[in-house]
Amino acid sequence: MIWVEFILCAAAIVWVANYLSKYGDVIAEKTGFGRAWIGAILIAGVTSLPELASGISAVGWRAAPNLAAGAVLGSCRFNLMLIAVMDLNYQPGRVLANAQDVHILSGGLGVLLLGLVALDVLLGPGLNGFGILGISFLSIVIVVLYAIGGKMIAGLEKERMGQVLEQEARALDYAHISARKAYAIFVLSAIGVILLGVWLSTIGDRLSTVTGLSRSFVGNLFLAMSTSLPEIAASIAAIRFGAIDLAIGNVLGSNLFNITLLAVYDLADGRGNFWASLNNANGFAAVMTMMMTGVVIISLMYRASPRTPYRFSWDGIALIFMYLGSILVLYFLG
Repeated sequence: MIWVEFILCAAAIVWVANYLSKYGDVIAEKTGFGRAWIGAILIAGVTSLPELASGISAVGWRAAPNLAAGAVLGSCRFNLMLIAVMDLNYQPGRVLANAQDVHILSGGLGVLLLGLVALDVLLGPGLNGFGILGISFLSIVIVVLYAIGGKMIAGLEKERMGQVLEQEARALDYAHISARKAYAIFVLSAIGVILLGVWLSTIGDRLSTVTGLSRSFVGNLFLAMSTSLPEIAASIAAIRFGAIDLAIGNVLGSNLFNITLLAVYDLADGRGNFWASLNNANGFAAVMTMMMTGVVIISLMYRASPRTPYRFSWDGIALIFMYLGSILVLYFLG
């Protein structure tokens, strides 16, 4: 019965996320913010809220910080592997070869945040004693860097959109859709994704208890995959609409938002310092996520390389093998 519940919830998320991506693209046109910013901040924030709900539940109610952190880091790697799936749905060529340079900023910020997380987890208690009002200094740094990064992405995207408008008259794809309608449907779709995502995370948690595996592994695999479904559905829908920057922005922006959620979990952890409770398995997961983000940045900068005969690009193959390899190592780490 639980598998039927999982399939029905997943199907509903795919259907609702289709509207989320379409009307997010409409808002990008109406506001002039651009697809990269809308994807990286607006849609990414909405599709990442299931991780917020499941993580606070794991930390605050079940005292399982490794489950919460594993879900966040596993979701980040799963999102990056999603780029390989995007390649299969994008006919003109490789997805990253056609994306804007602004995504390099998102990826670089992600590497920075992940590096801080990995250092804190792997170097141990020596870095966990600093804080203000019970909140770790690392959590404060992460939130500040996320806010600065969002402002920088918005500035670059506005500058790029201004150059485009100066060079050529931009055709309006959604002139027939009013801004009020776009905002209304986007908000309704966002509420739907949030509610369905929370439902899906509870289903994933129930499925995980049946396996008897460690919380770090369960978080990195089962809970991460279930809470990442909104990002998957929204990004693939965006690719089908031809909104590449919306899709890539959603993937990298969701990862930034997910990493920032670790700071929220630190605040929600009533037992003490959240970071001090994380094990080496999550430190390894942070390093692997950082390496996968590096592959994406390299591919964004080096735009050559055609697809393989099986329609996968070299970066897509690398991301798939790195993801599967990390899951295998995490299984043995426990």
